[in-house]
Amino acid sequence: MVNLNSDRGQSEALFKRASRVIPGGVDSPVRAFRTVGGSPPFIERGEGCRVWDRDGNSYIDYIGSWGPLILGHAHPSVVQRLQEAAALGFSFGLPSRLEGELAEAIIGRFPSVEKIRFVNSGTEAAMSAIRLARAFTGRDKVIKFAGCYHGHADSFLAAAGSGAATFGLPDSPGVTVGAARDTLIARFNDLDSAQNLFSQEVTRYASINKKDGVAAVIVEPVAGNMGVIPPEEGFLEGLRALCSKQGSLLIFDEVITGFRVAKGGAQELFGIRPDMTLFGKIIGGGLPVGAFGGRAEVMNLLAPEGPVYQAGTLSGNPLAMTAGLATLAGLDVAAYKTLEAAGASLQQGLEQALKDFEIQGVVQRVGSMLTLFFTDSPVRHFDDAARVDHRRFAEFHRRMLERGVLLPPSGYEAWFISIAHDEEAVEKTIAAAREALKEL
Repeated sequence: MVNLNSDRGQSEALFKRASRVIPGGVDSPVRAFRTVGGSPPFIERGEGCRVWDRDGNSYIDYIGSWGPLILGHAHPSVVQRLQEAAALGFSFGLPSRLEGELAEAIIGRFPSVEKIRFVNSGTEAAMSAIRLARAFTGRDKVIKFAGCYHGHADSFLAAAGSGAATFGLPDSPGVTVGAARDTLIARFNDLDSAQNLFSQEVTRYASINKKDGVAAVIVEPVAGNMGVIPPEEGFLEGLRALCSKQGSLLIFDEVITGFRVAKGGAQELFGIRPDMTLFGKIIGGGLPVGAFGGRAEVMNLLAPEGPVYQAGTLSGNPLAMTAGLATLAGLDVAAYKTLEAAGASLQQGLEQALKDFEIQGVVQRVGSMLTLFFTDSPVRHFDDAARVDHRRFAEFHRRMLERGVLLPPSGYEAWFISIAHDEEAVEKTIAAAREALKEL
């Protein structure tokens, strides 16, 4: 393939300009491209599976706004519905019929969700769900898994200590030890690590007071924030059994997987029914949105029906609701067949290229999300993800960018496929990957 994207002078100038007024020049750290080197392309527009930067370079895009653009950029039906909605007003701070319609559409696809509350981001959804779980159970502790990301609220910015399962320590300046102390860290795909934490808390519960018990276990059913890591057989089932036995709530963070890996999310794919579910990305069709929902007896604790306070001026705004409804309308049986076919084709092409050039690598995929890890064995949890060859991924990323393929700028991220990634786009991606891998 011809190197089309070596000239990014205008993007570089914009990055320098932004860096004078925005910390790091970006509004979300990964966008700075520091883990892969160089500076980010500044995007002007997107259409289908492609984006164009300020310099006019075209890229086949596997970021897709980090997942929500499952129909592709600027899908005509979504654009039309948004234009119609915008002409009626952007936000009212009062209810509209669209909130109820999108709520019904989500609940109709997720049997575990009886009621739902819209917010403005996945971070807000996770933060609110944990507050609700603590109120419902009367307990303080939350178990999360190293490498699973649930937003940047203080209680989630905790990392494991030297052991596989231990009390969390603050993982960011500004997070207090007190906030991190109530977050317990287990290892993904390691049911014993979660069981051990439950056992510790049962002992504390018996000897101290009720609030020392585990309020909830929160997990990405398919990890997407340390690269794509599927759950091993028995892992999610075991978490469900543990929570049911201990009276704790099981929370599935389906901000990424909801509507992407199946019509009813990962819980449909794996046949597990959580107590609460977090949503985002796709239900806003690319606009800022989040939601959390679950059993009615839990959700009914929310104000104004119950005592747990949560509010937001732009929650359920008509533009985000419209984009979400238009996006879900496009996700029929045929759409999921298209996504699966494109994902399978890309995976097979990448695996064959790795084999042909004798490069150690593993492609892990669930539906339309995948990650290429430069390693010689499957990645099961964060410890494995941290040991892969991230330097080689950075080199691979730069060579793919030069060839017009835009990958997430981190080896810890998922690649996202849309229904707009047609056979031609996938074939061009594989051809670019073969050239890039040959040069490594």
